[in-house]
Amino acid sequence: MKRTARILVGGLVALLAGCGQKGALYLPDKNAQVVTTAAAPPVPAQPAPPAPATPATPAAPAPTDQNDDSQAPK
Repeated sequence: MKRTARILVGGLVALLAGCGQKGALYLPDKNAQVVTTAAAPPVPAQPAPPAPATPATPAAPAPTDQNDDSQAPK
């Protein structure tokens, strides 16, 4: 029974996924003229404005080993 249910669910998912075309499916006319348009040229990206200057803050001191039992990496 579980196998049949999995097959049915898989089939349902495949049907709902479709082919990816949106809208009604249709067959184009045999003698219809195909009209294509050129893609618009890409718009050049504008550079980001410079960030406002902020005063440098001193770095926090590194925590010290209270028990002095750690070793420095080699």
